[in-house]
Amino acid sequence: MKFLDQVKIFLKAGDGGSGSPSFRREKYIEFGGPDGGDGGKGGSVFLIAERNLNTLIDFRYQQHFKAQKGGDGSGKNKTGRSGQDLYLKVPVGTQVFEEDNKTLIFDFKKEREEFLVSSGGKGGFGNTRFKSSTNRAPKKFTKGIKGEEFWIWLQLKTIADIGIIGLPNAGKSSLLASLTDANPKIANYKFTTLNPNLGVTMYDDKEITLADIPGLIEGAHKGTGLGIKFLKHIERCKTLLHLIDVTEEDLYYSYQQVRAELEKYSKELVKKVELIVLNKTDLIDKKELDEKLNNFKKKIRKDILLMSNLEKKSISKIKAKLLNYVS
Repeated sequence: MKFLDQVKIFLKAGDGGSGSPSFRREKYIEFGGPDGGDGGKGGSVFLIAERNLNTLIDFRYQQHFKAQKGGDGSGKNKTGRSGQDLYLKVPVGTQVFEEDNKTLIFDFKKEREEFLVSSGGKGGFGNTRFKSSTNRAPKKFTKGIKGEEFWIWLQLKTIADIGIIGLPNAGKSSLLASLTDANPKIANYKFTTLNPNLGVTMYDDKEITLADIPGLIEGAHKGTGLGIKFLKHIERCKTLLHLIDVTEEDLYYSYQQVRAELEKYSKELVKKVELIVLNKTDLIDKKELDEKLNNFKKKIRKDILLMSNLEKKSISKIKAKLLNYVS
């Protein structure tokens, strides 16, 4: 599925239906009184959050949305039908901004959350409403009120329990595929992952949502590589899983590269709880692995796990550890 995390759309609620200027027309009654019904209310426009969506791509080819107009009133004091409300589905994590793309008006954080964006117009009054002791046959009626209409921006910031971060080609997509049922694109070259991928894993009856964030490089906070477009998705992750390719010459330098970009983008990112996983341990011999691990531990005092694509036990250990981080 293609990914889109920002879009501008136009929403128009339905106009209210007009009231009716009808008079009774019955046999043997020459001058029937007013019997015009009111107009129906216009449909409103709602946004509703869905967990199984992870992109705004559905809005790429259609940016204008209108709810149904209210029906006009009619004779015999019949009120016009109400216009049907329009519900548009957005991913959990979507933020709604005014047309300036700066003023936040709603933030979807939970599944099935609803937000009323545009209210439908009220229906107009039929002539029955204007009957009085001095005016027995009013011709007056009113038109329905216009429905609200707005241009808004939708911005998606991924919400996940665990955000998988690291340099390009560290093996993030492979880890996501191993831990969950997700099917991300995997290849042995940089920037294979061009968009955040989401996956869900179950461990001890606990659901854990993971997000594979595209690889970060030096200057990402300024927009280099895939840049700040994806750094913002890390903001909504509760915990970070920092994946490092153990074949890198200097593990600490590789680690600090990513940490520096996080801090330059937002100091809050480096305050998040972090689990470090050294990947591809099957590609170097044990002596070299022990030496690199010992040197790294002298500089980093955090939980460090080892991962090999050849050992299923390492995946189970990571799952168990992740459970502790999200419980």
